[in-house]
Amino acid sequence: QVQLVESGGGLVQPGGSLRLSCVASGTIASRHTMGWYRQAPGKQREFLASITSVGIPNYLDSVKGRFTISRDNGKYTVNLQMNSLKPEDTAVYYCNLRTWFLNGGSRDTWGQGTQVTVSS
Repeated sequence: QVQLVESGGGLVQPGGSLRLSCVASGTIASRHTMGWYRQAPGKQREFLASITSVGIPNYLDSVKGRFTISRDNGKYTVNLQMNSLKPEDTAVYYCNLRTWFLNGGSRDTWGQGTQVTVSS
């Protein structure tokens, strides 16, 4: 069973930066991606960025150039560096680990979420 623990959220002023981290533990399959999603009040959870087990990143277009995802495979840690933050980035941010199966199916594991608030 996989567990995810996030850290790094908080309050930041517009234009500021935050770095989120997520550590995965348990039995982690080799075929997986790790990523970040967010959910603002009254909105659906949205994909932000993911990175494969071999380090290939993928981003939501609207965060390209501001957010950078990285991972440390030795520690099964994924980070999200967020720069030039805007009030509309305020949300609960969730870490995700998607395990891919040989039959084409997948299973998602989620962290508990960490609050990011961008406000002056």
